This record gives sequence, C-alpha cells and structure tokens, in this order.
Amino acid sequence: MPHSDRPRQLLKRLHSVMSGDAPAQERLDALVVEIANTMEVEVCSVYMVRAARELELFSTIGLKNEAVHLSRLKMGEGLVGYIADKGIPLNLAEARKHPNFVYLPETGEEDFRSFAGVPIIYRENISGVLVVQTKQARIFKTEEIEALQTVAMVVAEIIGAGDLIDPDEAMKSHHDPDAQINLAGQMFAPGIAYGEAVFHEPRVDVDHHISSSRQEERERLKHALSKMQGQIDQMLNLGELAVVGEHREILETYKMFALDKGWQQKISLGIEDGLTAEAAVERVQRDIRVRMATLHDPYLRERLSDLDDLSNRLIRMLVLGDQYMDHHILRRPSIVFAKNMGPAEMLDYGTTFLKGIVLEEGAPTAHLSIIAKALGIPVVGQVLHPTSYLNEGEDVIVDADNQQIFIRPIEDVFHAYSDSLQEREAMLARYAADRELPSVSLDGQNIDLFMNAGLMIDLTNLEKSGAKGIGLFRTEFQFMVSSTLPKLDAQVELYSNVLEMAQDKPVVFRTLDIGSDKRVPFLKHAEEENPAMGWRATRLTMERPILMRLQIRALLTAGAGKEIRILLPMIADISEFKAVRAMVDEELRYLENVERELPSSVKVGSMLEVPSLAWQLDELLPLVDFMSIGTNDLMQFFFAVDRANPKLSERYDFMLPSFLRYLRDIIEKCHQANVPVSSCGEVGSRPLDALVMMGLGLKILSLPPTSIGPVKAMIRSANIIEFQSWLDETLGNAHSSIRERVMQYAVEKNITI
Repeated sequence: MPHSDRPRQLLKRLHSVMSGDAPAQERLDALVVEIANTMEVEVCSVYMVRAARELELFSTIGLKNEAVHLSRLKMGEGLVGYIADKGIPLNLAEARKHPNFVYLPETGEEDFRSFAGVPIIYRENISGVLVVQTKQARIFKTEEIEALQTVAMVVAEIIGAGDLIDPDEAMKSHHDPDAQINLAGQMFAPGIAYGEAVFHEPRVDVDHHISSSRQEERERLKHALSKMQGQIDQMLNLGELAVVGEHREILETYKMFALDKGWQQKISLGIEDGLTAEAAVERVQRDIRVRMATLHDPYLRERLSDLDDLSNRLIRMLVLGDQYMDHHILRRPSIVFAKNMGPAEMLDYGTTFLKGIVLEEGAPTAHLSIIAKALGIPVVGQVLHPTSYLNEGEDVIVDADNQQIFIRPIEDVFHAYSDSLQEREAMLARYAADRELPSVSLDGQNIDLFMNAGLMIDLTNLEKSGAKGIGLFRTEFQFMVSSTLPKLDAQVELYSNVLEMAQDKPVVFRTLDIGSDKRVPFLKHAEEENPAMGWRATRLTMERPILMRLQIRALLTAGAGKEIRILLPMIADISEFKAVRAMVDEELRYLENVERELPSSVKVGSMLEVPSLAWQLDELLPLVDFMSIGTNDLMQFFFAVDRANPKLSERYDFMLPSFLRYLRDIIEKCHQANVPVSSCGEVGSRPLDALVMMGLGLKILSLPPTSIGPVKAMIRSANIIEFQSWLDETLGNAHSSIRERVMQYAVEKNITI
C-alpha cells in the first residue's frame, strides 16, 4: 500500500497548534478540530485516565459539549475502556455490534456508526484514548490508523507537560504508601534475591514529536544507530559471553536485527513524515507492540520482542545522548523493574549488583530468561503493573521459586527471607565443599550424577557442581536463534568447545529436538492441533535428512580422537532408531574415506519418552548403547495430560503407582540386557522424587546443576536397598499417589530431602 501524505499534512497543521501559547485545554480542543477536519470525520474525542482508573471525556468535536469532564467510563468498559485496557487500536464499521459497546446518552453519539480509536501512551502506560467516529459505516484505512497513532503521540506530549492533569495521576494506586505489598507472577528464572528497586526505563519521554529539519533528524538517527551497533559489538566481546555458545548466538541475532534495513526504513519514513528521530522510532515500536499482541507463535513473539528491545535502546540514545549509560550503573544490590527487557539491556547492568528482575510481560522461554538462568539471576514475570505500587529505591524481595515479590517487606518477612538467603548461601557452600565427595548411599550403592546443559555458559557449572559429566546437552538452541541452518563449521566449533570444556568427562549430545514449541526460523511450520505429539524431534529431522546428517557429521568431526555419545529424542518405533543408526555408520565411513580422524568410540542411545517404545525393548535393547528416560514427555503421554494445564496439575504426579510400576519394568529390562539407563527429566531434580527413582533401580541421573548438591546430600543419607524393599511392598497395595507416604518414610529415616 503506498505511503499516504495524510500523516504529514496532519502534523503540519498540529505544529502551529502545539507551538502556540494557549492554555493546554484550548490546545487540546484545537487538536481535535484539526484531526476531524483533516480526517473528514464527524467526531473526534480525547479521553484521559484519571486516578480511579476511570476514563474521562476531556475534549470533543461532534459530541455534546456538556459531556466534557462529565462522561466517564471504567477501565475495560465500553469501546474506549476496551482500548485502554488492552492497549490496542480498534477499527469498526459498526460499533454497536462489538460486544463491548456501551451507549452513553449524555454524549449524543447514537447517530454514529463507525468507530476507530487508538491508545494514548505516556511513560509506557496507557494515559488515554483518541477516538474518531462517522455516521457512515466504514473501515478506516491502515494509513489513517497510523495517522491517529502519530497524533496520539502528540497528545501524550500535552499530558507530559502536566497542565491538564498530573501526568502520574493515572498510575497512583490507592494503598498505604508504607504498607507491604505482595504481588504474584510467574517464575522465569529460579532463585531468591533482595535489593532496592530500580526502574529499567528511566522515564525517557519523547517530548518533541514534530521536527524542524528532516536532514538533521536523519543525521541524528544515523549517529545513534552506529553507536548502538558498537555497543552490541562490545557486549559480544565481554568475558564469559565472548566464548562460542547459544548465549552468544542470542546476541548475534540481536545484532542482526539492529542492522535490519526494513526496520530502519520504517523509521526513516516517520522522519520523512515530519517526526523527530525518536518519535519515528516510537511510532514503529508501537506498531511492533500491536503486532506482538496478536501473535501466538513463541518464536515470532521473541523476534518482535527483540525489535521492541532495540527500539527502547535507540530512543534512549536519541533522547539522553551521552547520559544514556549513566542509569545502568548500579552501586548497591538492586532489583530491576521493567515492562519487558531484552538480553542486551540486562547485560548493560553487569552482574555485580543486579540481583533480580521483575517484568510486567516476558516469557519463561524468552532470551532474557535463558541468559538469566545461566547467570543465576532470579526473574519473575507477568506481574501486573508493579511500578504503580512503589518508588525507586524502596526495598524489594524477589522469590522466584514461589512466584511472588514483596514490596516494602515488613520486618518479620524481611528477617525470614534474610535468614532464608543466609541458609541458602550456607547450603550452597556446603554443597560446594562436598562436591568432591562420592554420591554413595549409606549401604554402599553408587549413584552417578550427571548434569543437564543447553548453553556453553552452563558448562562453567560442571566443575562447581561435582557432576560426573554432562548427561544431556540440548543442541537445538543453536538452531533456534539462527536465521539460517547453522553451517557445518559452526556446529563443529560449538561441539568441540563443549568437549574441550568437559575435558575428560563424558558428554551426551541429544540431537535436534525442534518442532512443537521450539520453532526454527528457516523451516516452515504448519499449525498443529497437538504440536507436542506432532512434527518434531527425530521424526522431523529424518524427513529433512540434511538436518540430521549435517549434525551427525559435525558431532563425529568434533569428537575426533574422543568418545562421542549421541542421544536420539522422540523415538516412537524401532525403525526410527535403525534409520538414524545407519546414518551414523554412513557418516563414519565418509569421514574414513576422506581421511579424517575418527572418534575413539561412538555410542548411540535412545530416549524413552513415547510409551509405545516400552513394548519394543526386547528388539531395541540389543541395538542401543544406552537408554535415557525423558520423564517430562513420558508422563505427559502416559497420562494423556497436558503438563502446562494448571487444571490437570494434580493428575500429573510422578508418584502414581501405575506410572512407577511401568518405570520399574523398563529399568529392569535395561538391567537384564546390560544397557545403562538414566533419567534426564525434571523429576530427578527433586530429592524426594530422585529417591523413588533409585528405589525403582535407577543408578544414573542427569540433573540441572543446581540440583546435584541437594540430590547428592539425599543419597549420602539414605539406605537405598532398604528403601527399595519398602517401595516394592508399598507399590503392591497402593492405588493413589504415594507421595505423602514417601515423605513420611524419609522423615522417619532422617533422609535429607
């Protein structure tokens, strides 16, 4: 669609209004008249959010004048309230047909059919709504909605001046400013932290929207883009982030977006319309956020989130100039609050005083969450308007493990968490001191504890945790953050670095487990009703053999002169394993023919996460070198329960007798065939559940690094053979979860759980 002149024409008319000395209300009234005339509509109105979260009609042309400052709507009420609540535009040919439509008789709006409205955003908060209406039914064009969004930015400028209402009024909450506030959220990265509140976005307001020189704005944009790209290059060379790995791939992808010509071109179009550089960036950013609100695909949401992150950084550079980085210097233990945040912005703060993060939005699979986990920084997300309850510098406790935060904690809560933090630190110190001790039970049973990993930065935990090796290295993340299929050399480099950092300890590389919710940008994915059971993992890579063959070749090349262990996910039928095993043999012959050094040993194993494979073990076990039980998916498929559905959480219990008997049969068959069998799911990370796994006969566990200390402490305090006898007897007469009985047993036997 060709770019319209309407925004440019409108901005020219508004420039004279904004530059005058008239009182704020008069300027607002003049604005709505200019908008109505330029857009050829009968009604233009501005509603503003007041302290009680009500929207008050502040100015109008076309509705009854006596309704101004009288007509009000609650947040979420009517079409205006809907826009304010959701933060998205509405464009309706027949307003009355929308389920949120509410008729306000005092406004006299019964004669109007079409309706278009956009949110007015000030300081990243919804501060009002700009509305146009016509008597004739029509859908407004895309460029007309964009023009309204641009004008809404100008209206926000009037709000920022503070002449109409206190610009902070809408965000003032009705609570005792000295009282403790408890807020709930979601755990994005585990841990507990205490510090003073710091607001991530330092109230950088775009105060000037209309430019006086397009050439000057072009130069400002060019300079800011160059400076931003230089900062990202510096991040790529920072200490632990400079090594090859998925965390580096995240920043490389971030840099790719910073260089994106399409994004830059959209900003340039805003400058050509007469906006300042920062206002042009803000307009594009608003469009990105609207698009994000309609997306369900997690990968695409993350891509647009990266662009949103870049927009924030670029706006602050344009507005603050050389003062941009000053706000990111933390001098005391701090909890950073943000609407959303990208990984690069998190790294701006360093890791010395950044103790925790609270987000209004975000996702557990977002890039920030992944890097925060690797750095041990707790993150709680999806917290509703947290900054409306506190001021910068106030005390905050983040308890990500229990998905809550405490603002201005009372003395009892502070002491309880302070004691908890001290106990946690002391416990971690004990685990660190015990890392060289063997994981041997009181009755002499040796249990091998391995570590799960997915990022290069995770490998720094290998020595600290005392793990025997890496029992599961997830290889898919390198593919998820790359815009194209990673080349052979890049894959070889990653796997070689993993093996080098592991030194002589064994590493199990799981081949690509993509599909389902793990999308890669270079493959088209059809929508699936049941993606967890759809086109994913080995069934996907075998249909696209270049993916599997290239990865196998990379793994075998990286393993030259060493033992290489390859684990195949989502095997549902023995024929799938045979096909991949044949491919491994073909790649070994290829490397031999081109005179490349071969691995000293190649072991190929299968994950058991699809229940059907349990009835093929007699045929499968003679072919495999090892087995790994993926309890996460196996339980989901076994019970036909979506593990992410909170309504079914009580039914997703590892300690249900039917599942434990099923697992016991699998483990016994593996032992009878002399095939090593391990578990790599989340179940083994909990000491009580790990105890039951050992009671079923399992002697190899692969866990998150933070779980190795607690599980080892449990092992060293337990008599496993005695517990196995108790468990066999208990399972013989149990018909429901045995969790409480196992807990009672552990307490009576003084087992550390």
